[in-house]
Amino acid sequence: MNIINQFKTRAQQLSIIPFYVVFSFFVFSSCSTDEKQTVATFNNLVMSDEFDVNGKPNSEIWNYDIGTGNNGWGNGELQYYTDRTENVTVQNGVLLITARKESFNGSSYTSARLLTKGKFEQAYGRYEARIRVPYGQGIWPAFWLLGANSDTVVWPQCGEIDIMEYRGQNPTTILGTVHGPGYSGGNSISKSYNLLNDRFDTGFHVYGIEWGPEYINFYVDDVLYNQITPSDVTGEWVFDKPFYIIINLAVGGSFVGSPNSETVFPQTMLVDYVRVYKK
Repeated sequence: MNIINQFKTRAQQLSIIPFYVVFSFFVFSSCSTDEKQTVATFNNLVMSDEFDVNGKPNSEIWNYDIGTGNNGWGNGELQYYTDRTENVTVQNGVLLITARKESFNGSSYTSARLLTKGKFEQAYGRYEARIRVPYGQGIWPAFWLLGANSDTVVWPQCGEIDIMEYRGQNPTTILGTVHGPGYSGGNSISKSYNLLNDRFDTGFHVYGIEWGPEYINFYVDDVLYNQITPSDVTGEWVFDKPFYIIINLAVGGSFVGSPNSETVFPQTMLVDYVRVYKK
């Protein structure tokens, strides 16, 4: 818990500097002049979970997906998602999502997947979360958005924005990606961001997007590393409607492969805060 408190204190210090101020400055000081980039200033906070109350996550914001979904949530994942405190809880100002190796309802692993579906959905704005990811072959944490019409429109027509995806076996690299009709799965539009002389599992980082009509900008900390516009996709642009948030820690699946003998369990994804802004 000392580690959690240490990073929480750092988060409070960092919160003094508005995310949009740091990012806006970096864009104009670091990007080459031949890159066309749109940066919005979204500074009206409309949703925030600082995870300041111990116990269950705030039920006014979060729902849970339970079980194994269809074909391991469409990806051949190995975990059974639960809402048990063993897999998801808030302690000392941090949301803990823990993947465990255990026999549970026919699965060999358990974990948790939280979502704001039906409780918070928004088109456009800035979405950000401060997260410390776990490590290991077959470990797959993600912070992402799914179209609010996902119950009535088959994926990928509903649209998906992966603000942060991470393969546990590649601790220096994360990806920002969009999926839509004609550009999903292995044909998604994606770009990676690599840390130099550091790893994502050794500390907290802020992962975010600024999303407006006809663009989505992807950030890690104070770095704008990717912009996706309608001209970049190979099909219909479907990012013009409300989306909801998903935060999950998967085990195995087509993106990361299965855990191996060197993968240590339990593994925990730590989330310091989730914040959403609009103009």
